[in-house]
Amino acid sequence: MKLERYQGNPILAPAPGSWWESTVTTNPAAYYDEKSGEILMLYRAAGNDVFHKIHFGLAKSTDGYNFEKVSSEPVFSPSGNGYDSGCVEDPRIVKIGRHFYITYASRFFPPGEYWLGDKARYKYPKCPEHFPKYMRENSSISSLVITEDFKSFVRAGVLTDLSIDDRDVIIFPEKVNGKYVMLHRPSQWCGNGYGTQWPAIWISMADDLFSFRRSKLLMKAEYEWELKIGGSTPPIKTKYGWFALYHAVGPDNHYRLGAFLLDLNDPSKVLYRTPDWLIEPQEDYELDGYYKGCIFPCGTVVLDDQLFVYYGGADKYVALATCCFSELLEHLLSCPAQMVV
Repeated sequence: MKLERYQGNPILAPAPGSWWESTVTTNPAAYYDEKSGEILMLYRAAGNDVFHKIHFGLAKSTDGYNFEKVSSEPVFSPSGNGYDSGCVEDPRIVKIGRHFYITYASRFFPPGEYWLGDKARYKYPKCPEHFPKYMRENSSISSLVITEDFKSFVRAGVLTDLSIDDRDVIIFPEKVNGKYVMLHRPSQWCGNGYGTQWPAIWISMADDLFSFRRSKLLMKAEYEWELKIGGSTPPIKTKYGWFALYHAVGPDNHYRLGAFLLDLNDPSKVLYRTPDWLIEPQEDYELDGYYKGCIFPCGTVVLDDQLFVYYGGADKYVALATCCFSELLEHLLSCPAQMVV
């Protein structure tokens, strides 16, 4: 079972001359808004500045293939004086009630042009030793922003431990047994005592969105195409379980995609998981960019049993791959997961 690339890829590309998206348009979140009949896409964007400050742009589509940007300006940008003052990256969208809840990764300082290497890239200022670790090391933290209309936003706060580099944070679109559920990928939680050699996917449950204090290892690398893995897309509730995609960085440093199903009543149980990848980097827009060999989705949409997977290609473009959703679920049901030990 493989995902099929859209012939019109890439569906979004950098806009020459733009101060904020002339270099990068990538890693898109997506949500189908039944009220408007539109697919909303929130994508990561950056201009041609040495700091590589990163923003979010918004685009909309009525057919899932053709997207129109809503503005010549970003809809959400770094705060300028807070935990996300350097960049906002890799959004994931869920809707609870009338509000959209968007998780995203950020840094205190802009990351600089990371593809140039440490010696050539911009160096963020050195902080005094008594400053928080995430500021001193400019490590990733993950936060939550809430909006009703994608015009005004409330920066609700940080979701993860400030002492570790933690990305790929995804919250479930509804409570499970009265608890909020969060997936995340803490980079330092590997090695002796963690049950995984490489950074992996962890799950946490809490009474509210800012009380995730205890986590359990959910999934780790199991197959030859996997080393570091992380959650990619917000879960979709099906009769078989919670469906989602995940990404894996392999021995060749390429990002590939897999899928899994979690138990509906106990999402800490992985029921099914694809043993082989669904798509790997092959096209120019996946191989020729700022990360050569990267497929990175942050959102999926299901329309008329068609799964639309919106992904970043090579940290530069937005692309689309599709498949029959019921066929993918049927394939998954033939792939019982190994237990995490």
